[in-house]
Amino acid sequence: MRTAFLIITIALIGGCRPDDAVIDLAGSGYPNKPGRIILSSCAVSGCHNELSKEAAAGLSLSTWDHLFEGGRSGPCVIPYRPDFSTLCYYVNTDKTLGVTLQPSMPLNMPALSKEDYLVLRDWIASGAPNRDGVVKFSDDPYRKKYYVSNLLCDEVTVFDAATRLPMRYVSVGSGLSAKYAGVIKVAPDGQYWYVSFLAGNLIKKFRCSDDAFVGSISLGAGSYHSFTITPDSKKAFCLDYALPGKIVYVDLQSMSVSATYTNGGNFFYPRGAAVNASSTVLYVGAQFGNYIYKIDISNPQSPVISEKQIDGTATSIYNSYLDPYEIMFTPDGSKYFVTCQYSSQVRVMQTSNDSLLAVLPMPYYPQQMSISSSTNYLFVSCPADTLSFPGKRGSVAVVDYTTNTLVTKLYAGWEPYGIGLDEEAKLLVVSNMNINTGGPGPHHVTNCGGRNGYASFVDLNTLTVSPKKIELANVPYSVAIRK
Repeated sequence: MRTAFLIITIALIGGCRPDDAVIDLAGSGYPNKPGRIILSSCAVSGCHNELSKEAAAGLSLSTWDHLFEGGRSGPCVIPYRPDFSTLCYYVNTDKTLGVTLQPSMPLNMPALSKEDYLVLRDWIASGAPNRDGVVKFSDDPYRKKYYVSNLLCDEVTVFDAATRLPMRYVSVGSGLSAKYAGVIKVAPDGQYWYVSFLAGNLIKKFRCSDDAFVGSISLGAGSYHSFTITPDSKKAFCLDYALPGKIVYVDLQSMSVSATYTNGGNFFYPRGAAVNASSTVLYVGAQFGNYIYKIDISNPQSPVISEKQIDGTATSIYNSYLDPYEIMFTPDGSKYFVTCQYSSQVRVMQTSNDSLLAVLPMPYYPQQMSISSSTNYLFVSCPADTLSFPGKRGSVAVVDYTTNTLVTKLYAGWEPYGIGLDEEAKLLVVSNMNINTGGPGPHHVTNCGGRNGYASFVDLNTLTVSPKKIELANVPYSVAIRK
């Protein structure tokens, strides 16, 4: 639909007119070779210049700075990644060289030559620098960022928080040892980010300042769906969801395994974890049943493991009943919340004695949580909800955690899963998987194929969803925020 609208609108105003192009390389900021191609073929009357951009997807290519402002679907160039840059998709007519999209650009003009296409592709692969050699978003090592893992592409999208635009794509997979990028977390001190994989045996570490790979920790065979990092950013607990389950305690500084907890082979589908502020207690979800694991880690080499029922009873059930999934503390640590998939609830527990305080009905199959200390809201993603918004799939439930009441439900996108909070900007970042074919048709494909999902944004003050959404790659999954 968007493509059709673009074609019709540009046709009505006469299409691109190269004779109107003004070649001001010095003023544009582009290097000479890519600049001449873009200014003579793209940033021309009726197309991607300042006067015509609203009829051309909101994208202006008149200058290097305008290029990185992006259009209505997000950026068209990702530095170092022509394989994720839609500028390459639209000007490429040779499928052996990469993804091609219609309508071919420049519109109603001869296609770019192979040589011109390769100039643009190679320029982007080198970072798409300006004429002074500056690569966009490389100037601030303390930049606030949002991270989204793309499950079926093994890529992590890095957003510049100030513009809410993707600034980098980072390849994180390593064949069979690290496949299906799952949970991503930024350490509390903001120095490093980590990603686990649903298949493989690694957790990987990257530096936040430049998103460079630092190293891997081998965890042993398993399916490491989730992990949690201690408040001092030095340790992590990685959960093996495969039977028999285990918890691997790792030192994030030395990049080594410190201990492996097996519970005598009696960890049943551990999934979702939280550590208290003093790093003395670890709570872990148990995928089936009515209980969670409470682990005294005062001495992490000799953990004391117990089961805590979350239904007010004193007996553990080992089949589908509540099915606790994720766990999250309130900012003051006095309560913790547990999403329960099977019963479609959030259970509110008192930290001091692990007693049940409240049961909050949720839309179907609640998953991830994120908590805001500035608004007193707990957000819960429910990707399989088909009842709250007829004809749509998925919702985000909003809970006032001071009163334990459901405030509202939001439609933030099709099949929302990962959620993360930017407290300073008062913004909730949502990754929408968009797996089900009933969802919105992707604007384009990527080099890793499949069906693209997207990111959306919720204003915490008004609880309204921004009309702007940013298309990502195949199955956007987990969200992490660098504060």
